[in-house]
Amino acid sequence: MTTSPDVALVLGPGGPVGTAWLLGLGNGLRRAGADLARAGLIVGTSAGAIAGAALATGRDLDEVAEIPAGERTGDPAVMPRVLEIMNAPGADPRASLRRVGEIAREAAALPAERHLASMEWLAGTREWPDARLLITAVDVAAGEPVVWTRDSGVPLHAAMASSSAAPGAVRPVEIGGREYIDGAFGGGSNVHLAEGAGALILIEPIAHLMPGPDGGADVRIRPDAAALEAFGPDLGDRARWNAVYKEGLRQSADVAGPLAALLR
Repeated sequence: MTTSPDVALVLGPGGPVGTAWLLGLGNGLRRAGADLARAGLIVGTSAGAIAGAALATGRDLDEVAEIPAGERTGDPAVMPRVLEIMNAPGADPRASLRRVGEIAREAAALPAERHLASMEWLAGTREWPDARLLITAVDVAAGEPVVWTRDSGVPLHAAMASSSAAPGAVRPVEIGGREYIDGAFGGGSNVHLAEGAGALILIEPIAHLMPGPDGGADVRIRPDAAALEAFGPDLGDRARWNAVYKEGLRQSADVAGPLAALLR
């Protein structure tokens, strides 16, 4: 595939619902000749890590249009506690992240093993692609963000799982004897990792809930009103996956033109 080396793609967090929207959007753009995988740099956080990996590995995105709804897992009371800790005025960021990690460890949530299996299926592989892909997570013990790459020695599905291990939804993911949680807690969409790119595409499923810096994005894409209605109030509601995926597919038609011009 011909790549656009000066173009960076940043894909933000958004839970399972946001993941579905990103995958639908990515599939629609691929069909329209504006394949996001052409970006010379892909930065993925949480939902964005999953979608970024699926795009970069060339995953057949038609195969992930539908998933079994399954049962709602995790403890929805955890996230409000976590946000209260993270937003406390004057708190030390590292101490706050360590406390969030403790809460995540104690929560009755999806076991990491099941989450890892799901990530492997969504990516279609455990192997990193040749593309320049950065996946973010948070080291619980250190209380600091980390960035995984193909040179980190971590399987792709494990990097994805750590990046999307939202407290209360998924137990912390252990890699090399250390525990990791959702990369969004280390820097939102982590748009700073694309600093210096010639052009920036920023796609954020939950920009309406978690506004952040746009990094001077040339193209910034968010769910439109119809997509947000399909999202519903619970980003972890896997029963909405199929409908939200279709909304991403539909919305791709509105942004294919500007993106095709960048991804030449």
